[in-house]
Amino acid sequence: MKKIETKNAPAAIGPYSQAIQAGNTIYISGQLPIDPTTGQFAGDDIVSQTKQSLENIKAILDQANAKMINVVKTTVLLKNIADFAAMNEVYSTYFTGDCPARAAYQVAELPKNALVEIEAIAVI
Repeated sequence: MKKIETKNAPAAIGPYSQAIQAGNTIYISGQLPIDPTTGQFAGDDIVSQTKQSLENIKAILDQANAKMINVVKTTVLLKNIADFAAMNEVYSTYFTGDCPARAAYQVAELPKNALVEIEAIAVI
C-alpha cells in the first residue's frame, strides 16, 4: 500500500488518508467541498460544493499521476436528495464518455454540515 497525499486537497480531518494506492487501484476517501487554500467550504450551495469535492478528487488523482478518466466507481453522499439534479449537472462536466459506476444516497448529516461528499476508486 502507498499513501497518496497532496496539499492541493484538504488534509484528512481524522485518522484516515486522502487516498491509498494498492497495486493499480487508488481508493480516494470521501472528499468534502473544502477549499484547501482557505480551509472553508467553496460555497454554500450544491453546485459550488459539488465542484469543489470533484476538484479535490482531481487533485488527489493528479498527485498519483492519474486522471478523472481513471475513475471506475464513485459514491455521492447528499444531505438532501432534492439536490441530485444540480449535483448531477456539475458531475457530468467531470465525467464524460464512459462514466464510472456510481451510487448516490441521501444521508442524515455530513461532517461539518456539508451538502455533499464524494469518494472515488480509480484504476491506473
